[in-house]
Amino acid sequence: MTGVSGGAGELLEPRTVVPPGERGATRIADRVVAKVAARAALEAVGALHPDAARPYATVVVHHDTAHVRVHLELDYPCDVGARCGQVRHQVVHRVRGLVGMAVPEVAVHVERLHLAAEYDARQGRTR
Repeated sequence: MTGVSGGAGELLEPRTVVPPGERGATRIADRVVAKVAARAALEAVGALHPDAARPYATVVVHHDTAHVRVHLELDYPCDVGARCGQVRHQVVHRVRGLVGMAVPEVAVHVERLHLAAEYDARQGRTR
């Protein structure tokens, strides 16, 4: 006999091995990549000002490449350039690690700056 027994006396055809490239494809939706990028931005920013909105991202995926745009709010005063660099690094690291896509571009848009409470107190300002 050349078949494989499937139980109860029936014969099944032998299984053929299909090469990985012919088995199908996995497509990860843009919105999933955007959620990963937004979470990575939140990790990089750390604790948010009470009035700050959570970071959000928009993504355009082409094949295995994701172009990311992150929108966030930061505390003031801070080194805005350095914080944006941290966000870029974390987004690239997380998207590459969790989704397996290359991220050649991360545009960071700082939507708003929030005065830190201790900065207000040092300047003698009240709200």
